[in-house]
Amino acid sequence: QVQLVESGGGLVQPGGSLKLSCVASGASLDVYPISWTRQAPGKEREGVSCIGPDDDHTYYADSVKGRFTISRDTAKNTVYLQMNNLEPEDTAIYYCVTDHRKLCAYLKRPPPYDYNYWGQGTQVTVSS
Repeated sequence: QVQLVESGGGLVQPGGSLKLSCVASGASLDVYPISWTRQAPGKEREGVSCIGPDDDHTYYADSVKGRFTISRDTAKNTVYLQMNNLEPEDTAIYYCVTDHRKLCAYLKRPPPYDYNYWGQGTQVTVSS
């Protein structure tokens, strides 16, 4: 059974930084791509970033490119999303998702996203 647990969300001022973590159990990062999606109130779900089974394969939405960095620690089976220069528009619930059949290219398509496994989400609020 695959389980994903996110942490690291919180309240931050515009221009600030947060680092989200996603701990995956039952899913080896050598096999499963891990993606981050976000859902803001009244807005469509957005695919944010993805890291494939090899570190060379990453994806970022245009809205976060240059500000967010995805990485992983295979020893801890954990994926991180470093978020810098945060903007109020980044306010959302961030979900860690995975499905071994869906590589990072899947996240480029518009929602809805049909991933098998979802974390519970972590709230990110950017406000002064």
